[in-house]
Amino acid sequence: MMESSTIIAAFLGLLEGLTEFIPVSSTGHLLLAGHFLGFESAGKTFEVVIQLGAVLAILTLYSARLISVFAAAPNDPQARRFIWSVLLAFLPAVFIGVLAHDFIKTVLFETPKLIAIMLILGGIVLVFVDRFAPEPVHDDAMKLPIGMAIKIGFIQCLAMVPGVSRSGATIVGALMLGASKRAAAEFSFFLSMPTMAGAFAYDLYKNRDVLDMSALGEIGVGFAMAFISAVVVVKWVLGYVSRHGYALFGWWRIIVGSLALLFLIMDF
Repeated sequence: MMESSTIIAAFLGLLEGLTEFIPVSSTGHLLLAGHFLGFESAGKTFEVVIQLGAVLAILTLYSARLISVFAAAPNDPQARRFIWSVLLAFLPAVFIGVLAHDFIKTVLFETPKLIAIMLILGGIVLVFVDRFAPEPVHDDAMKLPIGMAIKIGFIQCLAMVPGVSRSGATIVGALMLGASKRAAAEFSFFLSMPTMAGAFAYDLYKNRDVLDMSALGEIGVGFAMAFISAVVVVKWVLGYVSRHGYALFGWWRIIVGSLALLFLIMDF
């Protein structure tokens, strides 16, 4: 039994890292996988903590770049503008996330059919936008106008519905606002850092009375797998989307969402 739960934990950690930074909804995949595998943790401890593995992966990969930006900020208006653009884009998620946290976790997270439907709808949108997005006018994620960044931040809030995808919402928003495919993905990476760290900290605070830390081994395995797989994905995804775009991820969402919905309807 212990070995089985450890294998499931490793699989879910791998799934988190593989899907967190591509527009397919890591939360949707985790919740559906947990549902079909019968995996649950008190207060969603496991699901909350392994996200930190993905956060640390992106911080590790971008640490040199971030250090240089913050070091230059006192004398470089460009660096300060970039920092402000990310922080201001993060704020809408703070307000809406705090206000709607309990509804999201107790209602939306417990509705697998909704998650499957949002995967399908999000996939359709992603395929359409990948093909018909306006001609890009912004090629550098660190030079997006502040107003544009704030708009992307509001669009990110759509991802509070599980199955929408945080990276999917921000990437689609950025593409429609004139970012190139690579810049859209990279700004999504930057915005994920405060967003995921904030969500992690607030989830821990809200669930502090029901946290189940007895399964530390499973959490450790999931955390490590999420970190390793996220590092691989982030290194790969920028080159891939620059050459091929996002249609593959849209079709993946449609297939996974359709299969999940079929199994749910059949009460599989």
